[in-house]
Amino acid sequence: MSINSHLSSPATIAALKTLYYDGLLNDTLPFWIDNCVDHQYGGFTICLGQDGAVIDTDKGIWSQGRFTWLLSTLYNEVETKQEWLDLAKHGIDFIRMYGFDEDGRMFFSVTQEGKPLRKRRYIYSEAFTVAAFATYANAAGDEQIKKEALSLFRLMQHYLSEPGLLDPKVIPETRSLKGLAIPMIMIVTAQTLREALDDPTECNKVIDDSISEIERDFMKPEFKAVLESVTQEGEFSDHFDGRMLCPGHAIEAAWFILKESIYRNNDEKLQKLGLTILDWMLEWGWDKEYGGMLYYRDVKGLPVQEYWQDMKFWWPHNETIIATLMAYTITKDDKYAKWHQKVHDWAYDHFPDPEYGEWFGYLHRDGRISATLKGGIWKGPFHFPRMQLECWKLLEQLTK
Repeated sequence: MSINSHLSSPATIAALKTLYYDGLLNDTLPFWIDNCVDHQYGGFTICLGQDGAVIDTDKGIWSQGRFTWLLSTLYNEVETKQEWLDLAKHGIDFIRMYGFDEDGRMFFSVTQEGKPLRKRRYIYSEAFTVAAFATYANAAGDEQIKKEALSLFRLMQHYLSEPGLLDPKVIPETRSLKGLAIPMIMIVTAQTLREALDDPTECNKVIDDSISEIERDFMKPEFKAVLESVTQEGEFSDHFDGRMLCPGHAIEAAWFILKESIYRNNDEKLQKLGLTILDWMLEWGWDKEYGGMLYYRDVKGLPVQEYWQDMKFWWPHNETIIATLMAYTITKDDKYAKWHQKVHDWAYDHFPDPEYGEWFGYLHRDGRISATLKGGIWKGPFHFPRMQLECWKLLEQLTK
């Protein structure tokens, strides 16, 4: 569906609200509920083909957390529907039973029955489990789950703050890099946990520290870009990893910061920071030849090493649609309405599956479908339904 007028038009706002809201509740959510709930072994089988058939029974722990978070959030923010709360509990039970190793850290993936398969050096399973536990705790009034969420959040900080506890990506004595994804994920994890706690102090400090790290170390005014990796000191590393930009990641961080500015009574400094990141990375990310958001760019304009660098993935488009709409609701600047329309139209012209619903995840640069799967170890019921929910809420606020 193409939207042919700007967000100042009540008709456009009404059409978009219907598109996002109905798409979430009548297309995206039923696709996943009907196909991924594992009634035999618990949890969710996320690896689905185009028609929703299970094509691999292994279960990513972060996917269990993400869908549990979504179901709990819908219960908290849309409708107190018992089916959603019961399914969220279904996810909680599987994560608690099979997600944790003996050291308190979490597995990345397990078999259908819950046997451990893979454990990574990252803390993303923990991050999405904190989000799931905290949001479910609010939905169910479960104080024990709230305590477990806070305990896991503190364990994440411990592993991130103590050198050597997490295996490094490269030999640190030779070259030590850090990634944008860590402060980015810590912002949103703390924001989500904060909603379940009486005292926001601990979460606010993590948010402040993470935003400061992004501004200080990853934002490079000389390039008008946010780098994906920098040295531990925040310096530019003139190698493939150090030159790489991931516009979708940076734009996701931008709207987390913008959301924090709203939480803090429209904090102008945070607004300016989030908008600057968004402005820079829209220019880097938009494909001026074919349209859509490119996956990777080299900050010096050199060739990018990763072979999927010019593909169009679903999630950067989801994050950009949220960020541009949020920027417009804050500023009423028509340039963000135009960006939102441009990215929205390209995405809705290329990703939706008219036959079975939901979105394809992986397109070639020119918009042709690369793979028909709807779910895998990376794609699941998260970025797309989160976009639909966030945009519907933003448009509700815009209407008011």
